[in-house]
Amino acid sequence: MDALEQLYRKHIGEEPAGVQELQASGSHRRYYRLTGKETVIGVVGTSLEENRAFLTLDRHFAAHGIPVPQVLAVSEDGMCYLQEDLGDTLLFDAIAQGRENGHYSPEERDLLRRVIAWLPDIQFACRDGFDWRVCYPEPAFDDRMISFDLNYFKYCFLKATGLEFNEVRLQDDFDRLKADLMRDMGDTFMYRDFQARNVMIRDGKPAFIDFQGGRRGPIYYDLASFVWQARSRYPDDLRTELEQCYLQALKKYMPAVDEGAFMQRYRLFVLFRTLQVLGAYGFRGYFEKKPHFLASVPFAIDNLRKLLRTPFADYPCLNEVLTQLTGMRQFYEIAEDKRLEVSIFSFSYKKGIPADASGNGGGYVFDCRSINNPGKYEYYRQFNGRDAEVIRFLEDDGEITRFLDHVYALVDPHVQRFIERKFTHLQVCFGCTGGQHRSVYCAEHLASHLAGKYDVKIVLRHRELDIEELF
Repeated sequence: MDALEQLYRKHIGEEPAGVQELQASGSHRRYYRLTGKETVIGVVGTSLEENRAFLTLDRHFAAHGIPVPQVLAVSEDGMCYLQEDLGDTLLFDAIAQGRENGHYSPEERDLLRRVIAWLPDIQFACRDGFDWRVCYPEPAFDDRMISFDLNYFKYCFLKATGLEFNEVRLQDDFDRLKADLMRDMGDTFMYRDFQARNVMIRDGKPAFIDFQGGRRGPIYYDLASFVWQARSRYPDDLRTELEQCYLQALKKYMPAVDEGAFMQRYRLFVLFRTLQVLGAYGFRGYFEKKPHFLASVPFAIDNLRKLLRTPFADYPCLNEVLTQLTGMRQFYEIAEDKRLEVSIFSFSYKKGIPADASGNGGGYVFDCRSINNPGKYEYYRQFNGRDAEVIRFLEDDGEITRFLDHVYALVDPHVQRFIERKFTHLQVCFGCTGGQHRSVYCAEHLASHLAGKYDVKIVLRHRELDIEELF
């Protein structure tokens, strides 16, 4: 943290007015929003090689016109850096309605098409003269990576289902599949995690993040990752639409692409990626006991059913095992997410305390009116507790931070005990005079705190702002 503040001071020329840690990503990297004269994102890494990979790729992509965050400053030891703030809207959030009900609006479809049309530009940006050795942790997609992921599927998912299979015959098919996947590598960039959580939307346009794990690899992998992402629930016509949009954009680099041959190769990567995802769900669900990953399994199994409409004749044992797997009764119903749901409200006391719609009663109502109120000043009435101006005002004297420390001390053990007792709902409300500033700030910070600490479902509702978010 100190290193980031020093870097901000050196680059901007003055102290940051506020520093807020952002929700953790999948890696050990930590992200902060630093506000003041300029608002930037600060990144603290744990691996110099991973940082170097990101910084090198970021410069390279930017030089090729690809929308990525601009790096503003790097510490002397290379362990932290400042980058452009792209806002808070992920593609994942922008398509939330379609993802939840499986029916994508014209606006959501248009956004998805614009994102996928960028993929060939990203993939082919590194084809001329790029030093693949900078990629972390490996320079290229290889047979070891394939073996790791296939074994992940076998040991962390398939065996956990109790399904009987001939392990020798299955390994023979794995070996054939591995050889087929390794054909036609090409000097192209494989993002490796090209999915909706790694695309930011700013002013309606996409920008790409978290590509530091990318490497040299085949172009089919990222398309399969994006179009067949299990929880996206893309209908068949939308999948076809996105695939055709990609192929049209690909012709900029491969004018004579044979679409039939491409789709045959691509289908193998869809299979491989689906097995990889099931392995991850199995490990997180069966072994780490995180039920929401098991809730995602039926979506991935449904993808397998669609793939198996045309059998994988070259891999007879694998095809037989997968056919049996898709017929297992427990995978026919979309599993209910049985995690504890924490509903967090901000509200105005003038309009009453929010009712508990779950019927459970209980929970907490915290009165924020003892905290210095920015709303009594004309300037701050145009803002709310999510805006940097209000955040800076509230954090200036540390009063609200001390208030929240006491809140965390009360709510944390409550959440922990509810998880242990398998309760389904807890409500926490923050009230203030107008429900615009102090209560909104506190609700946002409790949601972030709990999301970073517990495996719970968090629904954040700012009643007076008419905002509801699945955090």
